Amino acid sequence: MTTMPGGLELRTARPSDLDQIGSLLVERGEEPDALDHRLVVEGELGWDACAVVVDGDRVVSTATLLDETVRVGDVVLPAGQVELVATDTEYEGRGLVRALMGWAHDRSRDRGHVLQVMIGIPYFYRLFGYEYAIDIPRARGLRESSPPGDREPASSPGDAPAGSILREATAADVPTLVALQEAAQAPYDVAMPHPEERWRWLLAHEGSTTRVLERDGVVVASARTGPPDEGLLVAEATAADTTAAHDLLDALRGLGEPLTIVHRPLTTPGRAWAELLEPGGTDATQYYVRLERPELVLDALRPVLTARLRAAGLGREVVISTFGRHYRLPWTTDAGLGRVEVGGPMQAPGVAGGAGVAPDRLPALLLGHLGIQGLERLYPDVYAPDAEFFGALFPPLTADLLTYYLPW
Repeated sequence: MTTMPGGLELRTARPSDLDQIGSLLVERGEEPDALDHRLVVEGELGWDACAVVVDGDRVVSTATLLDETVRVGDVVLPAGQVELVATDTEYEGRGLVRALMGWAHDRSRDRGHVLQVMIGIPYFYRLFGYEYAIDIPRARGLRESSPPGDREPASSPGDAPAGSILREATAADVPTLVALQEAAQAPYDVAMPHPEERWRWLLAHEGSTTRVLERDGVVVASARTGPPDEGLLVAEATAADTTAAHDLLDALRGLGEPLTIVHRPLTTPGRAWAELLEPGGTDATQYYVRLERPELVLDALRPVLTARLRAAGLGREVVISTFGRHYRLPWTTDAGLGRVEVGGPMQAPGVAGGAGVAPDRLPALLLGHLGIQGLERLYPDVYAPDAEFFGALFPPLTADLLTYYLPW
């Protein structure tokens, strides 16, 4: 418990707080948020995953930390994500969210997370060390054109192509859902899957519906749909093959709502449906990423970075300066990149054969779609004199993140 100005206290949430937290989340967010919070704290993460600020017995602010994993190549990074943040309007502007974010980051560090990922309102979370880094895929309207192939679209809600059934997923489908998503995310350089327990939350919560398509009794495709609201959002689509992808789309059309589809270009549905979608928007939409100690992420990524250099036939010491400090990774022919050495300010890294990267650009460098050369074109405080070497070390990356809440 931490005492705050005005007699407020920040502490771990308790079961007796459940109703008040739920009411606050609904008042400041959406109706399903109360159930989502209960699913988290009454599951494996427990009440330690949630904190509150209280004024006497009154809950006036809250936040919850979820466990995540972010895969980069074949390296899995433990990560955290802050969700279900809300403050009573009477208590806004008093630093309560800042205090709760401090709690969340402390807890995240204690749980061994080396980074945090978040969907958040524009700019606000940059105040707490987050930076925009990973593109959110576009949600694109489905063209009002003929369906794929020679088939007619299903015409009645719930209809599906002959031999197929579209239904809501159940707990028995979870192993298949996990396998379908693993296959869908495999081509991506960066991926964040749903943790095992979240699948149970997703089946129970009210903010989206997980659906599966059965073909002759076997689940061959899935999608997560948002609540109908002048149309139906289709996200996280997967399919075992192209035919299953087309059958899934026909079955979703049969629900009787105009469809907006989140385009995952490297997945089977993404390839099968690409020509049927309207052009995507041009506005910038990205996930936030926070790196408190970049050396931990760089150290964890050494196998991936070493493999990139070996594939390019390059190999030498790596120096990256964020100007206020620098990171040096020694190189040996046998072992590749060695453990990260952290040093002090380095204003001219090019003299040491290094790259300069402003600290707020590091998340995009390590996880984003631009690579170091793309960042160089946009930001004067990102530069690499050895373009071939650093271009191989930090190329543009494809990414696919699955989150508790759909960011569209």
